[in-house]
Amino acid sequence: MRATKPGGQRVRRPSIRPPGEPGRLLVRLVTRLVIAQTIAAAAVGLPFSKRQLSSILITLAMVAALCGLAFLVRSGTKTAWLVAVGFEVAFVAYGLSRFFAARYLGGTLFAIITLGTLVHPAVARAYAEAPLRAPEEPPGELGLGDAAGDTCGGQILG
Repeated sequence: MRATKPGGQRVRRPSIRPPGEPGRLLVRLVTRLVIAQTIAAAAVGLPFSKRQLSSILITLAMVAALCGLAFLVRSGTKTAWLVAVGFEVAFVAYGLSRFFAARYLGGTLFAIITLGTLVHPAVARAYAEAPLRAPEEPPGELGLGDAAGDTCGGQILG
Protein backbone atom coordinates (compact mmCIF):
# COMPACT_ATOMS: atom_id res chain seq x y z
CA MET A 1 0.00 0.00 0.00
CA ARG A 2 1.41 3.36 -1.03
CA ALA A 3 0.84 6.78 0.41
CA THR A 4 -0.70 8.92 -2.32
CA LYS A 5 -2.31 12.32 -2.48
CA PRO A 6 -5.90 12.61 -3.67
CA GLY A 7 -4.58 13.69 -7.10
CA GLY A 8 -2.80 10.34 -7.52
CA GLN A 9 0.76 11.56 -6.87
CA ARG A 10 3.00 9.77 -4.44
CA VAL A 11 3.95 11.49 -1.20
CA ARG A 12 7.65 11.51 -0.43
CA ARG A 13 8.40 10.87 3.18
CA PRO A 14 11.05 13.06 4.77
CA SER A 15 14.35 11.30 5.31
CA ILE A 16 15.12 10.38 8.90
CA ARG A 17 18.87 10.45 8.31
CA PRO A 18 20.86 13.62 7.74
CA PRO A 19 22.17 14.08 4.15
CA GLY A 20 25.75 13.03 5.00
CA GLU A 21 24.71 9.80 6.72
CA PRO A 22 24.83 7.35 3.75
CA GLY A 23 28.44 8.30 3.04
CA ARG A 24 29.46 7.70 6.63
CA LEU A 25 27.67 4.34 6.59
CA LEU A 26 29.64 3.30 3.52
CA VAL A 27 32.90 4.39 5.14
CA ARG A 28 31.99 2.30 8.20
CA LEU A 29 31.19 -0.66 5.94
CA VAL A 30 34.58 -0.48 4.24
CA THR A 31 36.31 -0.10 7.60
CA ARG A 32 34.57 -3.21 8.91
CA LEU A 33 35.49 -5.14 5.76
CA VAL A 34 39.16 -4.23 6.15
CA ILE A 35 39.07 -5.25 9.83
CA ALA A 36 37.43 -8.56 8.90
CA GLN A 37 40.03 -9.04 6.17
CA THR A 38 42.77 -8.49 8.76
CA ILE A 39 41.28 -11.10 11.06
CA ALA A 40 40.80 -13.56 8.19
CA ALA A 41 44.37 -13.06 6.96
CA ALA A 42 45.73 -13.81 10.43
CA ALA A 43 43.35 -16.70 11.08
CA VAL A 44 44.04 -18.39 7.76
CA GLY A 45 47.65 -17.40 7.13
CA LEU A 46 49.27 -18.30 10.44
CA PRO A 47 47.96 -21.89 10.84
CA PHE A 48 48.79 -22.73 7.21
CA SER A 49 52.27 -21.22 7.23
CA LYS A 50 53.85 -24.68 7.64
CA ARG A 51 56.08 -23.27 10.38
CA GLN A 52 58.32 -21.50 7.87
CA LEU A 53 59.72 -18.27 9.25
CA SER A 54 59.44 -16.41 5.94
CA SER A 55 55.77 -17.31 5.54
CA ILE A 56 55.01 -16.29 9.13
CA LEU A 57 56.81 -12.95 8.70
CA ILE A 58 54.99 -12.22 5.42
CA THR A 59 51.65 -13.00 7.06
CA LEU A 60 52.46 -10.79 10.06
CA ALA A 61 53.57 -7.96 7.75
CA MET A 62 50.31 -8.26 5.81
CA VAL A 63 48.29 -8.19 9.04
CA ALA A 64 50.20 -5.10 10.22
CA ALA A 65 49.62 -3.37 6.87
CA LEU A 66 45.92 -4.20 7.04
CA CYS A 67 45.70 -2.80 10.58
CA GLY A 68 47.24 0.45 9.37
CA LEU A 69 44.92 0.45 6.39
CA ALA A 70 41.90 0.00 8.67
CA PHE A 71 42.89 3.13 10.64
CA LEU A 72 43.47 5.07 7.43
CA VAL A 73 40.22 4.00 5.76
CA ARG A 74 38.27 5.11 8.82
CA SER A 75 39.17 8.76 8.11
CA GLY A 76 36.92 8.84 5.04
CA THR A 77 39.19 11.04 2.91
CA LYS A 78 39.86 10.71 -0.81
CA THR A 79 43.53 9.98 -0.08
CA ALA A 80 42.51 7.12 2.22
CA TRP A 81 40.35 5.70 -0.57
CA LEU A 82 43.18 5.89 -3.10
CA VAL A 83 45.65 4.24 -0.71
CA ALA A 84 43.09 1.55 0.14
CA VAL A 85 42.46 0.76 -3.52
CA GLY A 86 46.22 0.55 -4.12
CA PHE A 87 46.76 -1.76 -1.14
CA GLU A 88 43.85 -4.00 -2.10
CA VAL A 89 45.12 -4.30 -5.69
CA ALA A 90 48.51 -5.31 -4.26
CA PHE A 91 46.88 -7.84 -1.89
CA VAL A 92 44.85 -9.36 -4.73
CA ALA A 93 47.92 -9.56 -6.98
CA TYR A 94 50.00 -11.16 -4.22
CA GLY A 95 47.21 -13.59 -3.37
CA LEU A 96 46.72 -14.61 -6.99
CA SER A 97 50.46 -15.13 -7.45
CA ARG A 98 50.50 -17.38 -4.37
CA PHE A 99 47.48 -19.24 -5.72
CA PHE A 100 49.10 -19.92 -9.09
CA ALA A 101 52.45 -20.83 -7.54
CA ALA A 102 51.36 -22.90 -4.52
CA ARG A 103 47.58 -23.42 -4.88
CA TYR A 104 47.07 -21.43 -1.68
CA LEU A 105 44.14 -19.02 -1.74
CA GLY A 106 44.39 -17.60 1.79
CA GLY A 107 42.70 -14.21 2.14
CA THR A 108 42.54 -13.48 -1.60
CA LEU A 109 38.77 -13.86 -1.79
CA PHE A 110 38.31 -11.35 1.01
CA ALA A 111 40.68 -8.94 -0.73
CA ILE A 112 38.65 -9.28 -3.95
CA ILE A 113 35.42 -8.57 -2.05
CA THR A 114 36.94 -5.53 -0.33
CA LEU A 115 38.38 -4.22 -3.60
CA GLY A 116 35.01 -4.67 -5.30
CA THR A 117 33.36 -2.71 -2.50
CA LEU A 118 35.95 0.07 -2.71
CA VAL A 119 35.55 0.59 -6.46
CA HIS A 120 31.74 0.71 -6.26
CA PRO A 121 30.64 4.19 -7.41
CA ALA A 122 28.65 4.94 -4.25
CA VAL A 123 31.64 4.16 -2.05
CA ALA A 124 33.94 6.24 -4.24
CA ARG A 125 31.49 9.17 -3.92
CA ALA A 126 31.37 8.70 -0.15
CA TYR A 127 35.14 9.03 0.03
CA ALA A 128 35.14 11.99 -2.38
CA GLU A 129 33.07 14.08 0.02
CA ALA A 130 34.91 15.99 2.69
CA PRO A 131 34.72 14.22 6.06
CA LEU A 132 32.49 15.81 8.64
CA ARG A 133 34.42 17.57 11.37
CA ALA A 134 33.40 19.27 14.58
CA PRO A 135 33.48 23.06 14.52
CA GLU A 136 36.77 24.47 15.74
CA GLU A 137 35.29 26.88 18.28
CA PRO A 138 31.79 26.80 19.70
CA PRO A 139 29.76 29.86 18.72
CA GLY A 140 29.50 32.58 21.33
CA GLU A 141 32.81 31.79 23.05
CA LEU A 142 36.13 33.51 22.73
CA GLY A 143 38.76 31.59 20.84
CA LEU A 144 42.45 31.58 21.56
CA GLY A 145 43.13 34.12 18.83
CA ASP A 146 40.50 36.55 20.17
CA ALA A 147 41.70 36.27 23.75
CA ALA A 148 45.40 36.67 22.92
CA GLY A 149 44.83 39.62 20.58
CA ASP A 150 43.54 41.87 23.37
CA THR A 151 46.41 41.08 25.74
CA CYS A 152 49.22 42.35 23.54
CA GLY A 153 47.35 45.25 22.01
CA GLY A 154 46.34 43.28 18.92
CA GLN A 155 49.93 42.39 18.03
CA ILE A 156 51.83 39.20 18.41
CA LEU A 157 55.27 39.86 19.81
CA GLY A 158 58.04 37.60 18.61
